[in-house]
Amino acid sequence: MTTQRLGTTQEESKEAIKELPEQVDQGLDTALDKVDSWIADAVQHIPNIIAALLVVILLYLLGVFFAYVTRQQLTRRRRENLGDVLGGLVKWGIFGIGCLLAATIVMPTLKPGDLVAGLGVGSVAFGFAFKDILQNWLAGLLILLKEPFHINDQIRVGEFEGTVKKIENRATLIRTYDGQRVVIPNSDIYTTAVVVKTAHPLRRSEYDVGIGYGDDIDRACEVLEKAVRKVDGVHRKPPVEALPWDLAASWVTIRVRWWTESRQTDANHIGSAVVRAIKLALDEAQIDMPFETQVQLFHDQTEDVDGDRRQQREGWPEPGEGAPRPRWKAQSKQ
Repeated sequence: MTTQRLGTTQEESKEAIKELPEQVDQGLDTALDKVDSWIADAVQHIPNIIAALLVVILLYLLGVFFAYVTRQQLTRRRRENLGDVLGGLVKWGIFGIGCLLAATIVMPTLKPGDLVAGLGVGSVAFGFAFKDILQNWLAGLLILLKEPFHINDQIRVGEFEGTVKKIENRATLIRTYDGQRVVIPNSDIYTTAVVVKTAHPLRRSEYDVGIGYGDDIDRACEVLEKAVRKVDGVHRKPPVEALPWDLAASWVTIRVRWWTESRQTDANHIGSAVVRAIKLALDEAQIDMPFETQVQLFHDQTEDVDGDRRQQREGWPEPGEGAPRPRWKAQSKQ
């Protein structure tokens, strides 16, 4: 029985070996048939692919042309940055439409409505993934459209202050007064307070001056106004003002106000000249600019009159009826 089984197994193995080349040939034929079908489909779709490529290229060139026209029109209106942003939006928008049309040409069974619906779902995920980038881009577009400030305006945003050099898709570039570049995201500028220092042609500056209590306030104000009006760069209208402002511990404060060009350089240099003119004018008019004065009272706390306002009155008002007794007397009688 064992000999018969071995013989049968050997015969089956020989038959399987004989059939193996036939199976390989069949598998190879099947693969070749699939490749042939793919090539045939590709050849059949070659006109569609060529047409799709032509559509994409044509719409891309149209996008470039319309972007160029948009930039030129806005450049004539001195809004170059807005032209760059809108030109890029027009170009890539037209190119995206070309890609959609090309997809429907290559795959005729694809419906534009289904493609748009799929893009809508994908755009939601894309928006969440690139939320900050899109937020800055939209903020930059709104800034360029509404123009709260212009190129070369001097602005202050938070702790940064300088001259606006460029408004890009993502950020606004500012050159500080000491020559540094600050890149501020457009969303921060659009959602926070911005001080535009050159929004108006003139800017008011002020400086506090102290004079002695023994000097004539009216005469000091007249001297200060006359001295500041003579400084080059100070505007006559609105006029220079010198206003009594505060009665400090050691002097009378007079606040001097004047108007200059709004650029920071003008305000700084003219302000320096105003301070110099104030010092020289007060010296010439012999008006005192006192130093801070402090009075220190020392008491011998071993005296019997220590703390008695009826006998020690340094710095205390005139005592009336019922002046408080010294603390040590009040405590000793308890």
